[in-house]
Amino acid sequence: MRDKVELSVVIPVYQAEACLQELYKRLTESLRRIGHDYEIILVEDCSRDNSWDIIEAICNSDSKVKGIKLSRNFGQHFAITAGLNYVKGEWTIVMDCDLQDRPDEIPNLYKKAQEGRDIVYARRVERQDKLFKRLSSKVFHLIYDYLSGLKTDPNIANFGIYHHKVICEYNRMKEVARSFPSLVNYLGFKTCVIDVRHSERFEGKSSYSLNKLIKLSTDVILSNSNKPLKLTVKLGFFISLLSFLLALYNVFARFAGIIKLEGFTTTIFSIWFVGGLILLVLGIVGLYISKIFDQVKERQLFIISNEINVEK
Repeated sequence: MRDKVELSVVIPVYQAEACLQELYKRLTESLRRIGHDYEIILVEDCSRDNSWDIIEAICNSDSKVKGIKLSRNFGQHFAITAGLNYVKGEWTIVMDCDLQDRPDEIPNLYKKAQEGRDIVYARRVERQDKLFKRLSSKVFHLIYDYLSGLKTDPNIANFGIYHHKVICEYNRMKEVARSFPSLVNYLGFKTCVIDVRHSERFEGKSSYSLNKLIKLSTDVILSNSNKPLKLTVKLGFFISLLSFLLALYNVFARFAGIIKLEGFTTTIFSIWFVGGLILLVLGIVGLYISKIFDQVKERQLFIISNEINVEK
């Protein structure tokens, strides 16, 4: 049976040596406004900088802080999953390490959660992200909403507070294509949203490159919707119908003497066009098959190489 605390905070850490001490300072100040019954879990996602050394120092000076180091860079959402497997809190806060998610908003989230909600999402007002990130987020959510049939908010991400029963159900989910917000959204429960302030990054820039954003977006969409497959069926039916109608028109026009059936260029164009569509459809099917392949391997979602202040 777990040795319960009131509040757990799970933070994935990557390339964050410049802000970890400030993060710890602001976190403890904010959490002590609620009480002293808390724990902080820092999950280091195999950074190339000295993040782990700083986490070790913080853990050695404060037993309420737990350090978990992954064996390689698994990614943000897998790091969150690793941390959630260690929480003892009745409530769990999930937030980023770059201080854009403000620790001083935690008491507001906790207060709202006491009104009988299982999940309280933090909606960022006046986002301080760069223009490209804001635009790419909006485009992704538009596409995702269309393909999934859901209505999501681009200003809501990981930051929020979650009851222990939500975390227990989340930990039972073993999807390899992992996105914390989309999996939590699937779970249901009583939810609400509060507006929170959003800060600029304390230092540095986002570790999400364009390729990583595209991969994450593709994983999330394919894992939560089969609409791309349905669209390819509709596209195939439309092309077949169009081809049949064009064939009828050409036969009629030939016998009516309107046109002569020469059209070598048209034939080549049609072959290339249909060939491209076939490759597109095969590519979409192949992506789904690759996700099935990844899932049936049943590999670990994460591997831990080191732990500090973690009870065995």
